Amino acid sequence: MAPEVVKSEQEWRAELSPEQYEVLRQKGTERPWSGKYVSNHDDGTYHCAACGAVLFSSDTKFESGSGWPSFTEPAVADAVELHEDRTHGMVRTEVTCRRCGGHLGHVFDDGPTPTGQRFCMNSLSLEFTPKS
Repeated sequence: MAPEVVKSEQEWRAELSPEQYEVLRQKGTERPWSGKYVSNHDDGTYHCAACGAVLFSSDTKFESGSGWPSFTEPAVADAVELHEDRTHGMVRTEVTCRRCGGHLGHVFDDGPTPTGQRFCMNSLSLEFTPKS
């Protein structure tokens, strides 16, 4: 599906930090344990750092021990899109923001119940809004 938010690479570079641009637009990955949301336990909502779309709820966040913020499912099922990723000699499932196409991370089938999934996201691709 084509993204709703379409911008030139120059516009994305102007709006995002260099680190966010690397992750969201060039499919980079932040170092494990370096992200600001790995140990965040506050109640609230995680949004796409590029376009503001609601992506994940703190209700589905869990400690995976992976070094990245992990969730059992998106806040809204169609908020993300899944794509086969064959980079780095592996076969994984990439997770992107449906609204802007930004790279968020990957999903794995080794998460806890009820979904059995681990949406392993980059903190740089997220913005957190605390519950008021």
